[in-house]
Amino acid sequence: MTCIVGLVDGDRVWMGGDSAGVSGLDITVRADTKVFRNGDMLIGFTNSFRMGQLLAYKLAPPPHDPEDDVFRYMVVDFVDAVRACLKDGGYAQRSNDVESGGTFLAAYRGRLFSVQSDYQVGEAVRGYHAIGCGADYALGSLASTAGLPAEERVLKALECAELFSGGVRSPFSIRSLDARPQLALTEAA
Repeated sequence: MTCIVGLVDGDRVWMGGDSAGVSGLDITVRADTKVFRNGDMLIGFTNSFRMGQLLAYKLAPPPHDPEDDVFRYMVVDFVDAVRACLKDGGYAQRSNDVESGGTFLAAYRGRLFSVQSDYQVGEAVRGYHAIGCGADYALGSLASTAGLPAEERVLKALECAELFSGGVRSPFSIRSLDARPQLALTEAA
């Protein structure tokens, strides 16, 4: 289920997501969004709406020392907070002594990070990323639309994913976040 798309555009990160809730062959178009702001972060999730709800309403991103490297902050401080949040919320799983969570994108300080189910943090060199069952279609679209305005690229990537993936449905939620934490979030429907 799902397609979440993230795109870095100068000092702004754009993120969009679909509205599909999928269980087997059943699909429900959900009113609750998969892309949201939490403090100075923009987050888009896949896997489970429960995980997304915990990230939106229970996760308290820890303070970030401006002297501390952003990637280190994401890998250590932020992931530790996510792990605790998912564990306390009953979502984190443990199998063969290995803990796992879910997959999501996080925009922070003008950068785009992917957090995988094993809590590894990645940052794509190309400046865009996608997750979920529609990710491959979205990535192909993003690669072919360089030069277009960022919001249009994100929308086209989601439309492409919906066209080819049975687990992706509009309406799409597209938001952006400026690198400077004090600037407002923009939203498009």
